[in-house]
Amino acid sequence: MQVLVMSDTHGDSLVIDKVRNFYPNADAMIHCGDSELAFSHTALDGMKKVRGNCDVDKAFPDEAVFDVNDVTFFVTHGHLFNVKTSILSLSYRAKEVAAQIACFGHSHILGAEMIDDVLFINPGSLLKPRGRKEKSFAMVEISDKYFQVNFLTEDNDCIAAHQFVR
Repeated sequence: MQVLVMSDTHGDSLVIDKVRNFYPNADAMIHCGDSELAFSHTALDGMKKVRGNCDVDKAFPDEAVFDVNDVTFFVTHGHLFNVKTSILSLSYRAKEVAAQIACFGHSHILGAEMIDDVLFINPGSLLKPRGRKEKSFAMVEISDKYFQVNFLTEDNDCIAAHQFVR
């Protein structure tokens, strides 16, 4: 199973379309906020999406909880959980909703780590990355035994890969 995760595209619908086209058969697509597009924008069609601090359309929810093939995802932008300081509040909320994977953005810094059996993923930013020069998104491959998180550039080149035992 494959899940595409992106965040912080800040009005660039073309990069969203470009990245989506790399994975037309993904089992799910997630935008972690700050798309700065309308909730109904065609670039976001079929995506699970949440509201970031720069999104003005009130149709975006602050968070989303959903299952993809029996894996529970929790998605939020991160600003309401102060993720630039710590992911402790985010981890409490992920546990409350029994998420196995928590996806968030806001900091524009890519990263993945497993904490107390929850995989936390920040795909970075496809417009204004921080901490490295490459614009990024994440592709999560889920098997019965592991979560594989690949961080890729806007041109679909792998810049980092991490595997976590389920």
